This record gives sequence, C-alpha cells and structure tokens, in this order.
Amino acid sequence: RVGLIYMLIGLWGGFFGLFLSILVRLNYLDPYFNLVSPEVYNYVVTGHGVIMIFFFLMPVLIGGFGNYLLPLLLGIPDLNLPRLNALSAWLLLPACVCLSFGLMGGMGVGWTFYPPLSSLDYSGWGVDFLMFSLHLAGVSSL
Repeated sequence: RVGLIYMLIGLWGGFFGLFLSILVRLNYLDPYFNLVSPEVYNYVVTGHGVIMIFFFLMPVLIGGFGNYLLPLLLGIPDLNLPRLNALSAWLLLPACVCLSFGLMGGMGVGWTFYPPLSSLDYSGWGVDFLMFSLHLAGVSSL
C-alpha cells in the first residue's frame, strides 16, 4: 500500500523535525551560550520548516490520510490513481537527497531560502537544489 509508505515517510519526517525543533529550543536555553554557530542555526531553522511541511505534514495528511486511512475507515478501495500515487510516493526520496545537497551548498537565511535579491548572480547552488527538492516534494503529494 502506497498510503503506508506515505505514513512511514511522514513518521521519519516528524521525528527528524522534532530533533531539529529540540536543537532550536536547546539553543534558547541560555542566552549567553550558543549550541551551534549562527550560520548553522539558520540552516537548522530553515531545515526544520522545510522538513515539517514537505516531509511530515504533506505526506501524512495528503498521502497517508487520503490514500490509506480514509479508504480504510470507509471500507472503499484505495488509490483512485494507482500509477500516479505509486510514482509520486517515491519522489520523496530524491527530494530528501536534493534537500541535503541544498544544505551543503549554503541555502537558508532564517525562515527563507531564496537567494539575495540585491544582484542577479548569487553564489552557491544550494538554493537551486532546495527549490528542486520542494518541487519534487510538492509533486509527490498529488
């Protein structure tokens, strides 16, 4: 069942997002002690938002609930579009890989991951990988 795959990926995303949330909260415990550098903190905050939305909420609510739990509760066959769902569930794995490349390439400044708009050229390919990751994760929730 593809809905179960969505639920498992959502469970992984939830635990990883919880870890990032705990890391952010640990950084706030003492105002004079920083657990991580400010640059890494920006990556953590941005990664937390992306992971929780695209790898926890969307797979669980759209893929898992809509394709697995709701048909199970109503006693109806699941997967109205089986080929599309089977393909789109597996797009979450390459989206995670692209997200990790984005982290290495310098994406994220706080809550945003867009390049600086002061010039046409920006350094680093991390933003491109992050945008592609978000598009893959969005398509996977169809």
